[in-house]
Amino acid sequence: MKPLILLIDDNAEILEFIEDSLTKDYDIIKTQDPSKVDFILKRNPVSLIISDVMMPIIDGFELCKRLKASTQWNHIPLLLLTAKNTLLSKIEGLEIGADAYVEKPFSPRHLKAQIASLLTNRSMIKAYFSRSPLIHFKSIANNREDEVFMERLNQVIIDNMEKSDLQSEHLADALFISKPTLYRKIRSITEVSLVELITVARLKKAAELLATGDYRISEVSNITGFNSPNHFSRTFLRQFKMSPTAFLKSL
Repeated sequence: MKPLILLIDDNAEILEFIEDSLTKDYDIIKTQDPSKVDFILKRNPVSLIISDVMMPIIDGFELCKRLKASTQWNHIPLLLLTAKNTLLSKIEGLEIGADAYVEKPFSPRHLKAQIASLLTNRSMIKAYFSRSPLIHFKSIANNREDEVFMERLNQVIIDNMEKSDLQSEHLADALFISKPTLYRKIRSITEVSLVELITVARLKKAAELLATGDYRISEVSNITGFNSPNHFSRTFLRQFKMSPTAFLKSL
């Protein structure tokens, strides 16, 4: 599946121009009404948002502030387009949380390079997080709000490691968000499912315990909620491409 990009601009011709430039590599949703963004995001797995700055009623800066202040949507990269080419406007856009800033008029090649850079960098960070035993949860976050969210999520999982059937309801309640929001944020931030992320959290805690040198593999298996040392070792190998024993030797 191609990444889904949401385009926001009050000018229909500009929307058409951007869509034509990107449609080969990305799926596109577009709107001329920024007030509909929340409705669109709730119903579509948007990977990146591109918004004009100069719009009536709700401009791009205000939209960016709202999205970056939202627990539901602050993980989605946002690229601002503007005819303002002053240094002050660029600083303002970045200070309110925009992930990139492109001046009008722009070349489609430049815009596509910015989009690819944002999405590729995120994917590389996610892959490194998944395959590295001692990389902390917050390292995968895109911003401070996501850092806080991932740290809280990790702590809730660790506090409930003894529950082999840890449920999404418990995690959502502990984080004070809805289950759909929990699923959406985890998938977008990490590119794995909730079940997979719970397993990764257990394994990373296991790696942390092993690295102290104070526990045997069988003890760590029990502490982190795996059914048996064999099950733990197989899962560790599958996730990190090395056995617990090999991991210990690598330290």
